[in-house]
Amino acid sequence: MSLLLAPLVEIFRYSLQPIAPFTWFGWGISTLDVVATIRLCVVLRQLREMMLKQHLSTKGAAAAAQVEAPSFVKKSATTLLVVYGGEAVISPLLGVPPSFMLSGVVPGLYTAIQALVEYLPSVPAPSVETELPLALLDGFTRAYLLCNLIPPAVTTNASQAIASSPWTLLVSSLVIANGGFFMTNLFSFLNPTPLSLQTPPELQAYGWTTADLWCAPAITGLYALLTHAQPFWEELHAVLAQVLGGGAAAFNGGGKPQSPEPLDAETARAVCAVLLAGLFVGRAAKNFGLWKPFERIEPKTKTQ
Repeated sequence: MSLLLAPLVEIFRYSLQPIAPFTWFGWGISTLDVVATIRLCVVLRQLREMMLKQHLSTKGAAAAAQVEAPSFVKKSATTLLVVYGGEAVISPLLGVPPSFMLSGVVPGLYTAIQALVEYLPSVPAPSVETELPLALLDGFTRAYLLCNLIPPAVTTNASQAIASSPWTLLVSSLVIANGGFFMTNLFSFLNPTPLSLQTPPELQAYGWTTADLWCAPAITGLYALLTHAQPFWEELHAVLAQVLGGGAAAFNGGGKPQSPEPLDAETARAVCAVLLAGLFVGRAAKNFGLWKPFERIEPKTKTQ
């Protein structure tokens, strides 16, 4: 498996190398950081434009009067809320300062890229031709978030209770990855009308099935399992190996099943990137009608 994943490992290594001109100022901004920032800012502009079009087409003649004048401050605030909203919620609970309080480099990068994207004449509307290849990119960027950025905030925590808690790890992943969009939708930041409270999609019927919602703790948990990030995951890995191996796993002197060797962090991250890319490609295919669930066909009865 390591040989098959070697190209992905190298892609990650290359894309995470700091690049100029940021290195001139001592900033560790990588290619993956820049690409992920552009991707998010373009998506947010696409969502705003789709919501504006929907609002004008469904609300009648009075809809235009309800639309606010474009505001770059609101747009950049929306971007920063999406990026840091979840972190701002979970950091006090973990007893650590959020990253945007330690450095303004990344918030500045998001704001600058947002300005460039907003002042482009236009951006292409989402389509199957663009979203399918970009789903592969989303797999890489999401794997970096869920495997490299979130787990260390828990596993290296000064509190041993937090550092060793698998529940804390999963909840932190869920909140950090989804909290920003949750609050953005809650306060209708993407709507063309003034801010107002509304029910976020995650709390609506079957909102819990949203891929972005459940894939965060699932992938972080898988990464922790493969790398033995916490004692719980090492023990779980041993139990799973015993069960899947037909109960023939060796036991150590303490009577517990011996744990398989953990994967190195880069290989485990590549595994997670492949799974996420497959998930997002499937979601794009479903959203654009390339894949449809099987529908039950009722038999026709002949009537006289």
